[in-house]
Amino acid sequence: MSPDLAPPNAYAALLSDLKAQIRTAQTRAALSVNRELVLLYWHIGRVILNRQQAEGWGAKVIDQLSRDLKAEFPDIKGFSPRNLKYMQQFAAAWPDEQMVQQVVAQIPWGHNIILLQSLKDAAQREWYAQAAIQHGWSRNVLAHQIDSRLIERQGQATTNFDRALPASQSELARQLLKDPYNFDFLTLHDQALERDLEKGLLAHLRDFMLELGVGFAFVGSQYHLEVGGEDFYLDLLFYHLKLRCYVVVELKIGEFRPEYVGKMNFYLSAADDLLRHEQDGPSIGLLLCRTQNKVIAEYALRGVDKPLGVSTYELAGSLPAELQGNLPSVEQLEKEMEKMGSGENGE
Repeated sequence: MSPDLAPPNAYAALLSDLKAQIRTAQTRAALSVNRELVLLYWHIGRVILNRQQAEGWGAKVIDQLSRDLKAEFPDIKGFSPRNLKYMQQFAAAWPDEQMVQQVVAQIPWGHNIILLQSLKDAAQREWYAQAAIQHGWSRNVLAHQIDSRLIERQGQATTNFDRALPASQSELARQLLKDPYNFDFLTLHDQALERDLEKGLLAHLRDFMLELGVGFAFVGSQYHLEVGGEDFYLDLLFYHLKLRCYVVVELKIGEFRPEYVGKMNFYLSAADDLLRHEQDGPSIGLLLCRTQNKVIAEYALRGVDKPLGVSTYELAGSLPAELQGNLPSVEQLEKEMEKMGSGENGE
């Protein structure tokens, strides 16, 4: 090795130490492949970081280290110069080994690279790492949640949960709702109706369920309830597996209005009487509006005994006028729904 890269004795000791760590990790990897791999990468990154800080080693050392490790362990991937630099950044981002063991070693290395590339704030990296563990997010889902600023939206809906739900449920329920919801997979024209919004969400049900979050099970759209001999239809009905309760979602194409609360309160009373089982929790309502004045929403929720939240949603930007004709029509969306099969009435 060229002397301008690093002191020969120091480099030899470094290489020998890393080889020993890699062999030890190989032995234990059968028990916990991912955890041991991430911890190994953290140890390698910490060694590189410490040597760079103490002895001023440059990028050429990483290139040489990559070649030597590949030569010693030809069957093991992950020792490219680029990945070694990620290991160094990883060790710098997570200086506490206990935190590495308890949190980030529980998610795959690819997830950790996304956290490194996307987030500068340590607290946000930890929040998304914990969420990925809790919800079992794939790498693509993690990237999507970061891009959609989930941490800024989680738990931000206007609700009365602290008054309308037991303490054991109110905080969990609050964290389940967001504001705003990100419907960037939809593009609606200015004259769109609420039925267009509903049909668009159903046509992109997978994206919609991803945005709602883990635990929501779709029951039906325009779900029929008969009350006092009259027919009523819930826009969207879900069941939340963790809260063990029904969630009624009403869609509004415009601004939140106080009178929406009264109608939702009625729907929740009916859902509790007609749908709720003994082991279920109180049904929860979510009013999804294009915009809301939070002060007005808070006043409207005062005195309401049914658990209810008000949130807004964001749509994709409007298409240029020359592309508007390419938008799917209501009839096309209906055909797409037919292909998806049954389920409009929750059967």
